[in-house]
Amino acid sequence: MNKLTRVTRRLLAAALPVALWGCDHLTTEAPAEGDVFDAALPGLTPDELAAFVRGDAEFARRFAPATGLGPIFNNVSCASCHSGDGRGRLTNALQRIGTVDDDMLRAVGGPQIQDRAIAGALAERLPAGAIVSLRLPPPVFGVGLIEAIPDAVILANADPDDRNGDGISGRANLVTPSDYALPNGSAGRRLGRFGRKAQTSSLLEQTVEAYHQDMGITSDFQPRENHNPLATTPAEAADRVVDPEVPPATVQAVVHYLRTLAPPVPGSETEPRREGRTLFASVGCGGCHVQTLQTGPSLIAALAHKPVELYSDLLLHDMGDALADNRPDGGASGREWRTAPLWGLRLMREFLNGQALLLHDGRARTVEEAILLHGGEAQRARNAFAALNDAQRRALLDYVESR
Repeated sequence: MNKLTRVTRRLLAAALPVALWGCDHLTTEAPAEGDVFDAALPGLTPDELAAFVRGDAEFARRFAPATGLGPIFNNVSCASCHSGDGRGRLTNALQRIGTVDDDMLRAVGGPQIQDRAIAGALAERLPAGAIVSLRLPPPVFGVGLIEAIPDAVILANADPDDRNGDGISGRANLVTPSDYALPNGSAGRRLGRFGRKAQTSSLLEQTVEAYHQDMGITSDFQPRENHNPLATTPAEAADRVVDPEVPPATVQAVVHYLRTLAPPVPGSETEPRREGRTLFASVGCGGCHVQTLQTGPSLIAALAHKPVELYSDLLLHDMGDALADNRPDGGASGREWRTAPLWGLRLMREFLNGQALLLHDGRARTVEEAILLHGGEAQRARNAFAALNDAQRRALLDYVESR
């Protein structure tokens, strides 16, 4: 492996005391290559790998009031939300207000509820009667590969008017980035590709907003404190750390770390999985969960011109009433979601205490349950899956869960 991962360190720390007692049944071996969520991409240069390790430390860094945490926040570190760099738990899910009422959102401080506060500050609370959109933190491995996929490759799969008549009308979420996230002072909308509704176009903006919104940490990119407008005490009275609280180098270190995180490898091929792959295509899952997209040029050679087996078209799809949260993001409606990549499902339960928490809010505890909750553009594929016999359904599920 390229580095001793945080997961490996935790395993070694846990195993060492027992090993010293002479237990013959435990080992301190590192996980196999491809069996973790926080390994570096293969092929990084020594300088890139050193920067990866620096970013890893910043990603794991826990903030406190004395180092800038708050005044209102959701969690104390990046790693606290993203379990082992994989999907989050229900205990660290974010709450968003499901409304398009701008006056209401301004009155309560924006769509995301920061439900924790440092001493002297007032945490936010959901307004009475507000519709809640629960969002589990998504995995962060492989996001550099997603960022390196050219717009044209993603847009090639868009069919907003369903001209081919297959019932699938994926479309892009074109978003307006913050000024700091626009390259070379350019203007205009960009293709969103990150977040549950593809509402963010770059890893820089995703990282800056996570610092600011999730942890209350200011930076040169977002230098003003996030404050509960219902509080009578000014933010500066509670959070006395000089702003900005982290320098640009810290933010860029985390961006580099995320950009160079490798996705885990899929499981081995078996005969049932080969059958499952065929069924996955025949029932129509691949209409949205496109197996492979190709990256383009990149300053990081390890990201350049690579096939990316993420099982997503990165486009928005209407998923029907059952999954609607009525919360728009950018150009995405309250019924639309970005196709969730399927990579990493093979290892998911190892990082979630044996659980599977699927869909945007973690309501599905099995892949089968997640499929059966699909509606809208996925209704046809959902019905085709439901019509499979037991053996066929097991083969398809085994294939998906081996990704």
